[in-house]
Amino acid sequence: MDERDLVTRAIAGDEQAFLQLLSLYEDALYRIAYSYVKNEHDAVEAYQELTYRSLKNIHKLKQPDYLKTWLIRILINICLDMKLKQSRVQLTNEIEQPAQMAPTNDLADIIVKLPLAEQQLIHLKYFEQYKNSEIADVQNIPEGTVKSRLHKTLRKLRGMVGERSEWE
Repeated sequence: MDERDLVTRAIAGDEQAFLQLLSLYEDALYRIAYSYVKNEHDAVEAYQELTYRSLKNIHKLKQPDYLKTWLIRILINICLDMKLKQSRVQLTNEIEQPAQMAPTNDLADIIVKLPLAEQQLIHLKYFEQYKNSEIADVQNIPEGTVKSRLHKTLRKLRGMVGERSEWE
């Protein structure tokens, strides 16, 4: 049975077909989750939440060809929600006990300082090796917009890396 048949069956309510599809995409989805939340526990939790939400809403998928894109969008939204909740907790803890931050030259630390939309672009393009057209599908924007945003973000990153190296 091919992937398209599985998607059609899953949309019709076949849970086994849906679980087979999830197992096909599991590695890629887990890597995306991990690249956002930065630890195994939260990545597994995000993947579990993806399974629940997507199973609950699979009947809403209008175009079977975009199942993977649909799953990635849901997963990214889950990860962003988790990061937002974590940052609120971290901010509360920092207010109670301010921590000393030593400058580092770790690229991951620099990327985290970018706005979430720019972080998402960097993760999809360079960590997950997505093509610009695939990123455009995931983000529901034109491919030209992806290219220009990537260019702007990379320029910003170069500037941030330059600033960091001046500290040392």
